[in-house]
Amino acid sequence: MFGKLGDMMGKLQEVKKKVEEIKAKLENEKIEVTGASGDIKITINGNRKIQKLEIASALQSASKEGLQEQLLLTINKAIEAADKRSADEMKSVAGGLIPPGLL
Repeated sequence: MFGKLGDMMGKLQEVKKKVEEIKAKLENEKIEVTGASGDIKITINGNRKIQKLEIASALQSASKEGLQEQLLLTINKAIEAADKRSADEMKSVAGGLIPPGLL
């Protein structure tokens, strides 16, 4: 009985190590997303940290509400892209050992 438990603990430690390696990799991975017909560009890393935000001068003179709406849409699009990239990386490591949504 303890042999199987020991094997499972060993596998979990291995998965934990791989997860930490992936998080480090995702920290350096850049994902570029555009919105507002290319007038907003966001660079986000795989860990959902925004690295860069560019707003075209045409949008800077638009209404405050319009700019806010376009920023929210583009930021959410960037976060979704980072989430997908992270989930894809984690799936490759977990190999069915960890229930979805736990990582």
